[in-house]
This record gives sequence, C-alpha cells and structure tokens, in this order.
Amino acid sequence: MTALIRSLISSWCNLSLVARILIGLTIGLILGLTTPSLTGISILGTLFVGALKSIAPILVAVLVASAIAKAQTGLGPRFRMVITLYLLTTFLAGIVAVLGSMTFPVQLSFNNVIADTSAAPEGLAEIFKGLARGMVANPIAAVSEGNYICVLFWAVIIGLALKKHASEQTIHAVSDFADVISQAVRWVIQMAPFGILGLVFTSVSESGIEIFTTYGWLVAVLLGCMFFMALVVNPLVVFLFLRKNPYPLVWKCLKESGLNAFFTRSSAANIPINMALCKKMNIETDFYSVSIPLGATINMEGAAITITVISLAACHTLGISVTFPTAIVLSILATLAACGTSGVAGGSLLLIPLACSLFGISADISMQAVAIGFIIGVVQDSVETALNSSSDALFTITAELFNRKRQNKAD
Repeated sequence: MTALIRSLISSWCNLSLVARILIGLTIGLILGLTTPSLTGISILGTLFVGALKSIAPILVAVLVASAIAKAQTGLGPRFRMVITLYLLTTFLAGIVAVLGSMTFPVQLSFNNVIADTSAAPEGLAEIFKGLARGMVANPIAAVSEGNYICVLFWAVIIGLALKKHASEQTIHAVSDFADVISQAVRWVIQMAPFGILGLVFTSVSESGIEIFTTYGWLVAVLLGCMFFMALVVNPLVVFLFLRKNPYPLVWKCLKESGLNAFFTRSSAANIPINMALCKKMNIETDFYSVSIPLGATINMEGAAITITVISLAACHTLGISVTFPTAIVLSILATLAACGTSGVAGGSLLLIPLACSLFGISADISMQAVAIGFIIGVVQDSVETALNSSSDALFTITAELFNRKRQNKAD
C-alpha cells in the first residue's frame, strides 16, 4: 500500500502544473454538480486564494524595491513600450465593446433586483482623489489590505532611496529577501490544483448553470468581446511589433497565466504566476518585476469591456440613444477610473454607475445593473481577470522581445 501511495504521489508530481490544475478543475466540477452539500470542500479554494492574496503584496513590494535598487540604465524604452501597449489595448478593448454592444444590443430586466449603492463612486474627481489618498496611505496597512497603488508607490520610493544611499551589501540583502519570498510563492502555487478544485466546487454548487439561461445573452456579448480581444486583437498587436506568428506566445500566456487567473478572479493574486512565467521566458527580472505589478493596476482590457457593455445595455433597456463617439469616450473615462479597483474581484462593476451617469441614468437604475453584474460575476469576472492578467504577461514579454530585436539590428 505504501509503495502504491508513493507511486501515485510520484506520478502526480511528474505531471505539469497545468495538467494538475485541469484535474482539479474536473474533480471540482463533478463534485459541485453531484454533491453540492459537501461544503467543506470550499475551504480549499478559500485557503489557496487567501494565501496568494496575503503573500502577493509582500512579493510586489520587495521585488519592485529590489528591481529599482539594482536597475541598470537601458530599461526606459521597454517601460515606455509596455505602458503604451497596456493603454493602447485598453482603448481597443473599449472600441471592441462598443461595436459588440451596438451590433448585438442587450436589454436587461431591472425587476426585483436589489442593489447596494453605498460603495459606488459618484464621479471622476472623487475617484482620482481616492487614488491620490490611497497612494500615500500607510505602507504597512497597504500590504495587509492589498492596496496595490500604495504598495507600488512606496516600493518605488524605497527602491530609489536604496539605489541612491544603500550599500551593495544592503541591496544584496533586499534581493535575497525577494528571492525568499519568491520561493514561498512558488510553494503556494504548487497548491493551485487543490485550491482550484475548491473554487470550482464553490462556483458550481452555488450558481450551477442558471446564469447561462437567465442572463445568457449578456454573458454571450461580454465573453464574445473578451475572446475577440484575447484571440484576435492582442495577437494582432503582438504581430505588428514582433513580425512573427504571435499565437504560440498568446496560447502560452493564456494557458499558464489566464487559466489560473480565471479561477482566482484576482489580478493581484495572479501576479506571482505572471512573474514565474516571465522568469521561465528568460525576461529580465528588473523589467518584469515592475511591469507585471504595473499591469495588474493599469492594464484594464476586461474592465473596459465590462463597464462599456453593461452600461450600454442599461442604455438600450431604457431606450437611450448613444452615438459611437460618445460610447468611446465613455469606455476611456470609465476604464481610466477603474485603475484603483483593478486588483479586486468584481472591482470594475462599481464603475458602472459612473459610466451610466454620463447618459443621465439614475443611481437606482445603474446599481441594479451592477447587481446583475455580480450575479453573472462567476463567469464575467473570471474571464475578465483571465484577459487582464494574461495580457500583463503577454505585453511584458512582447516589449522585452521587441527590445532585443531592436538591439540585434543595431549591433
């Protein structure tokens, strides 16, 4: 019996992480459909996501500070390019969402939907004031609360201070600490199959497949726009820069980053996964240790689609006519405002009232649209996070490969 157990453990460990995740996914799906009363299984997902969310802010803080302290010259062009890619594709996602919404208009049912309006932002000024206040918050509290805007801000400040004033020994000590935290994260990631088993079980046992029948058309438009971005627009952007078949890289990012992000539903929790992928692709640590956390904050393709599609659905329901230019402005403004909630599951939904207010839709109605968003969130937010997070890795790798290509031509 002992030999059999050892053999099973050995076989399990020899499987790739993706294969183990798929096994966990399948088991969770079967258990969720057949034995939904086994609620204790949900704790596996809770523990996994909790562990990742707890360690991720610490990882971001030490990696960013260490990377900036050790950074050499020559990183500027790559950062400019990756930021350009993040903003460009977010803008393109807004256009895709507008076209999708106007081609396949969706109408919502606002009957018997109860929403809590207390957390909704009232305007862009309020949101940007909140971002500014959050940026200079207590950094210790920011780590414990997962305030990534603040974590990034203070990590950059501390990294610059280390670079200017710290000794080589101190910088090496910070780098060693970053390596220790990274190893702890890798151990947590190895538990992903069990965590995803619990997450899938929870989603299936609680929601079943009813969301596909009640709000199926809305889900179809949202997912259609997101898949179009992931499988058509993003590959096209990568091809324009690298001038080679983009799909091997796109599939790799979707498989190794997007799959895990789909189940954790948190760009912040998926930062360690993207870091590991970039390291596997031999991307320079100084670069990806800053660009990946930055992407989790400002790369908002999925949010642009969610905010635009649901807001325009509310307009269609109320019979409000929306011009194409106005819809584009809507998606840009709402997406820029969404940066402060990018690391939180379902964070983009709370920007829908802001977008709806541009069309004169009352808070009562727009928050009912938010409530519908939370109902379909088990699918919408999962795919949104998979798109956002996998494209963080995709464009970081693209920027690095483009820079190498340009340097080779120069040499």
